[in-house]
Amino acid sequence: MPPRKAKSKKAPVTPGAQAPERGDAPRPRRPRAKKTVAILSRKRSLYSTRRLVEAIKERGHRALVFDTLRCCLMLAQGRPRMTYRGAEVKGVDVVIPRIGASITAYGLAVVNHFEMMDVPVLNPPTAIARSRDKLRALQFLARAGLDMPRTVMAHDRGNVRKLVQEVGGLPVIIKLIKGTQGVGVMIAHTLPEVQTILDTFWDLGQEIVLQEFVAESEGRDVRALVVGDTVVGAMRRKAKTGEFRSNIHRGGEGRAITLPPAYMEAAVKAARIIGLEVAGVDMLEGREGPRLMEINSSPGFEGLEGATGQDIAGTIVEHALVYAGTRAGALVARAGRAS
Repeated sequence: MPPRKAKSKKAPVTPGAQAPERGDAPRPRRPRAKKTVAILSRKRSLYSTRRLVEAIKERGHRALVFDTLRCCLMLAQGRPRMTYRGAEVKGVDVVIPRIGASITAYGLAVVNHFEMMDVPVLNPPTAIARSRDKLRALQFLARAGLDMPRTVMAHDRGNVRKLVQEVGGLPVIIKLIKGTQGVGVMIAHTLPEVQTILDTFWDLGQEIVLQEFVAESEGRDVRALVVGDTVVGAMRRKAKTGEFRSNIHRGGEGRAITLPPAYMEAAVKAARIIGLEVAGVDMLEGREGPRLMEINSSPGFEGLEGATGQDIAGTIVEHALVYAGTRAGALVARAGRAS
C-alpha cells in the first residue's frame, strides 16, 4: 500500500481526462456538505476497501464499511429497513458495493435493499448480476456488435468435437460461468482433455463455456478500468512463466499503458451495455483490434494504482458523490410529480 499522505482534498476527474496522479498538488475547491459514503465489503483490511476509505476521508466525508453478511434486511408494507450489528442503518448518501463472487446472492439482496430505501448504489444489482454470469454478459455484448472470442455453451456430451470446431479448434479455453480472478479457467490441448474437463464439471452441476483461444494474445490481456464514461487507467497484464492466465491474483505482472481510442471506446461501451458505473473490462489484443473477454463489477485496483501511480480510489469516490447528487435530484423531481 502507498504511504499515507496528509489529509488533503483532490480535484475531481472530468469526463475524458485521466485520473490525477496521487502525488499531484490538490486544487482549491469550494466547501461542500459532508456526505456519508458506505462501502459494502467483507473486510476493511482489503486494499481496495482501505484506499476507498482513505479517499472518502481525504475529501472531508464520512466513510462507513459494512460487512455485507452482517446487514440484516427488514421488510414491511412500504417500510424497507436495514440494521447493521443491531443498529438501524440511516443517513447513508451513497453506497459503493464490493461484492465478492462467493456472496453474490446475499450481496445482491443487500444492494437491492439499499435501492428500495432510495439510497443510490454505484453499480445497480441487475448490472452486478449480469456481469457475474459470463455467458449472459457476452450475450449482451455480442448483441451490441462488440468483438469477442467465439464462445459456445452446451450440454451435448456426445458432440464435443463439433463444439471445439465452433470455437476455432484446439487448443480451447474452458471457463466456469461464474468464476472470478482466473479461478475455473482452463486450457485444453486435446479432445480427450476437453471431454474429461466437461464431464467433470457437468457431473458437479457446474455450467461452463468453451471459448476460442486467441493465439496472438497468449498469456497477455489488457485491463481497462472504467468509471462513468471514462477509462481512468489501463494496464497490460502478462502471465508468469508456465501460466496462461494473466490475472494479477494468479501471479501475473501489470504494466501501465495508454490505450488506443478503439480500446477505450470498446471498454466504455461494454460498461454502459452491462449497466455498470465502475467496471474492470478485460480485453484481448486481437489482430484487428480489441476482443472483449469479460467484465468485472467489483474490480480490484491495487495493481492498477501501482502500475499507473494514479488515484483510482479517489476517482471512484468523486464519481460516487456526483452520482449520488444526480440520483437525489431525480428522486426529488419524482416526488414533486407525484404530489
